[in-house]
Amino acid sequence: MLLEMKDAVLSYGKIEALHGISVQVKEGEVVSLIGANGAGKTSTMRALSGVRGLSAGSVTFNGEDVTKLRADQRLRKGLVLCPEGRGIFPGMTVTENLNMGAYTRKDKAAIEEDYDRVFDLFPRLLERKKQIAGTMSGGEQQMLAIGRALMSRPKLLMLDEPSMGLAPMLIQQIFDIITEISQQGTTILVVEQNAKQALTRSDRAYVLETGNIVKTGTGAELLDDPSVREAYLGVA
Repeated sequence: MLLEMKDAVLSYGKIEALHGISVQVKEGEVVSLIGANGAGKTSTMRALSGVRGLSAGSVTFNGEDVTKLRADQRLRKGLVLCPEGRGIFPGMTVTENLNMGAYTRKDKAAIEEDYDRVFDLFPRLLERKKQIAGTMSGGEQQMLAIGRALMSRPKLLMLDEPSMGLAPMLIQQIFDIITEISQQGTTILVVEQNAKQALTRSDRAYVLETGNIVKTGTGAELLDDPSVREAYLGVA
């Protein structure tokens, strides 16, 4: 098992956001976590990445207990978060943002290979590499956020709401690229409100409601589940 969160409890002050949830991701999988606003999806990602500490439970990554490690320590081990809202550096150029993704690395030859990989996946970024990131469109900024995360050479790439605020055509493009990243060998955990896109492309998925896992199954099983279809796909 590449990643395992077990019996995780996360609190913000007196408010408990996660009520003892467990999530697993095997190497090579695409796993999605779906749910409504306020379900605890972003809290799960923050707990996995180390941005927020757990009140109880554990996180194991690549065979190692990382529960007590800081976010930067987890990133160095290959557990990389592409955050909700993109989180790019708006005053920096595209190239400077990508450089920040490789900040912890010393393997110069491999870094150059990853620049090529990012520009192959996102030709628009190559065209815009000297542009100030904050002046780009929302779709271009999302491409940059994913590209920056890839520059960390993740063993597991965690994507928090990659389609947020994007037009339908761009959503399709972003998910096509996520599929391509997976096919290139990167394990992916994606949190997404666009349940149809997420489930269609996932090996397995979890449904999160008010801090609890209420369903799990393959992407295909959950796409066919009547309660999931009604709640998240708008189909009775």
